[in-house]
Amino acid sequence: MASCSSPPSLLLPLGSSSGRTTKRHGTIDVFDKVQGLMNNVQCSNLELRIRASRAREKKVDEGLIKRRDHVIGLLLGVSGLCNVSSFDSIAKGAGLPPEDKPRLCDENCEKELENVPMVTTESGLQFKDIKVGQGPSPPVGFQVAANYVAMVPSGQIFDSSLEKGQLYIFRVGSGQVIKGLDEGILSMKIGGKRRLYIPGPLAFPKGLPSAPGRPRVAPNSPIVFDVSLEYIPGLEVEEE
Repeated sequence: MASCSSPPSLLLPLGSSSGRTTKRHGTIDVFDKVQGLMNNVQCSNLELRIRASRAREKKVDEGLIKRRDHVIGLLLGVSGLCNVSSFDSIAKGAGLPPEDKPRLCDENCEKELENVPMVTTESGLQFKDIKVGQGPSPPVGFQVAANYVAMVPSGQIFDSSLEKGQLYIFRVGSGQVIKGLDEGILSMKIGGKRRLYIPGPLAFPKGLPSAPGRPRVAPNSPIVFDVSLEYIPGLEVEEE
């Protein structure tokens, strides 16, 4: 009788049949090698992605660190400005406070000035004589040579002939200076020294802008002048 061969089974390895034995180890080895190579490629791709991700994270971290250091530097700079010494240097640059600047009235003078009576004129000008002079008073239209220290009410200096190192010469009663200074010096005598409390209408109608070493003077705001009448050119010659 002829023998019938069994149909191939789907459960057998590819290329095998029921009736004979085949060498499948070689096929399995090749399959395993291919599978191993594929796994290696996948692992390599995964490792590359991980490295790329870490590199990006490192760049981000470095950027954040730089930003953090920049912010910390700014904060330290701002905190430095809050130190008293820093405020002192800034204040000096802006003329605040002006203790280191030359004055016509020192600390002892300020104390004595508290006991000096205040004189008020019809225009609203007020003054105190620090020192009464011995010479003549300047007639209207005459030139005078004077020193002055101009301040805002808080004592901050905004102008001074002492800082410039030269006397200020002007013609009194002719509108060459502000009204308060004009009026105040007319009743002084040579060698005299006076503090003028000048109200806004007799001061600077348009004000003065701030500048390095000078505080701002608001329009029509009161100011204070310390002034000394040194001499009156021409008047002394007439007396001789």
